[in-house]
Amino acid sequence: MNSEDQYNQRLERILKAVALEKPDRTPVVLEYSGFAAYATRTPMAAFLKSPRTNIDTMIKAFELVGDGDAINYGAFWPYGLCHAFMSKVRVPGVDLPENEMWQVTETRLMDRHDYDRILQHGWLDFSQKMMRERILNDVPPEYLPPQRRSVDVRSEWRSIGVPVLSGGDITTPIELLCGARSLMEFALDLTDIPEKVEAVMDVIWPHLAGTAIQRAKRKGYPLVWVGGWRAAPCLLSPAMWRRFVWPYFRKLVVEVVDAGLIALLHLDSDWTRELAMFKELPQGKCIMALDGETDIFKAKEILGDHMCIMGDVPASMLFLKEPEDIHAYCTRLIRQLGPQGFILQSGCDIPANAKLENVQAMVAAAVG
Repeated sequence: MNSEDQYNQRLERILKAVALEKPDRTPVVLEYSGFAAYATRTPMAAFLKSPRTNIDTMIKAFELVGDGDAINYGAFWPYGLCHAFMSKVRVPGVDLPENEMWQVTETRLMDRHDYDRILQHGWLDFSQKMMRERILNDVPPEYLPPQRRSVDVRSEWRSIGVPVLSGGDITTPIELLCGARSLMEFALDLTDIPEKVEAVMDVIWPHLAGTAIQRAKRKGYPLVWVGGWRAAPCLLSPAMWRRFVWPYFRKLVVEVVDAGLIALLHLDSDWTRELAMFKELPQGKCIMALDGETDIFKAKEILGDHMCIMGDVPASMLFLKEPEDIHAYCTRLIRQLGPQGFILQSGCDIPANAKLENVQAMVAAAVG
C-alpha cells in the first residue's frame, strides 16, 4: 500500500469512529511532544528551537512506535503555550538546562483593573498588547516569527501516510483569565466581582475560534482542538461551572462544528460530574478526549450514542508499568468502549519519560 492509500485508510478509520460508525478496527492516535525528544535521544533544546528538527524528530518517534493511525498535532512550539495559558513559559536552552522539560510559569500577569481595560478597548487590543509587552517580551527573537521559519506540517506527515488531526487550538475565556491572573487571584475574582468577570468573558469569546477555524479549513485539517483544564467541574461548584464555563464552551464547539470541522474536546482533569451536559453538543461531530481523571467508562455509558470517546492510557502507566500491563488495559478499553465511537490514545500527551515499549504496546493492542 502506498503512502497516499495508507493516509486515506487511516483517516477513514478515524472519521468513522467520530461519526459513531463501525471502523474495520479501533483507531489509535498518538499525541506527544517531549516524548519525541527523549525517545530519539535528541537534546530538548534542539528539538524545540528548530522547526525542521522538531518535525523530523516527531516523525522519527512515530516511526519508532510504529503503526499508529494519526498524530494529534504534528509539530510543537513551546511558546504556543503562552497563547493557550496566557502565561510565560520557561524553555530549555533559554531559561532551563537543555534537557529539562519546558514549564508554564504560574504568576500574576494581569491585574483587576485590566478587566476594565478589556471592557473599554476590547479583547483583541488588550490581548495583543499583553502578549507583546508582558508575556513574549523577553523571548529570544530566533524563537519567534519571522526568524522562526515554519514547515508545512500536514504535507510532511502526509508524505509518510499519516494524518495530522488538529489544525488549531481554542480554549475558553476562563482558561485565559485564570492563566493571566493566576489561580488564587482568579478564584477571588469569581467570588468578589462575578458580574464583571462574566461581562469580560462575553467580550472575549467571539474572538477565540475564528483564526483556528480559518487555518484548519484553509490547510485541510479535519478538526480543531477545544481545550479545558482549569475549567474542569472538579475545580468549580456546579453553579459556577454552569455560569462561567459551559455557555462559552458550548458556543465555541458549535462554532467549530458549524464551520464543517470536528471539535476535539481535550478535557484534562475530572469532568465526570457534568458529562450529561455534553448531550447538548452536536451528535457525531465531536471527540471527547480524556486524560485518565474523568471516568471514561461512565462517559461511554452516558455519551456512547452521542459522541466519540478518546483515551485514556494514563501518563503514570506509560512511565511506571510494563508492556503487558499496558496491553491488558488497552484491550479492556477496546472491548468495553468499542467497537463504535472509540479511539485509543494516551490520556493527554504521552509523557516525555514514557517507556518506548509501553507506547508500542498501546498501539499493538489496537492493531493486533
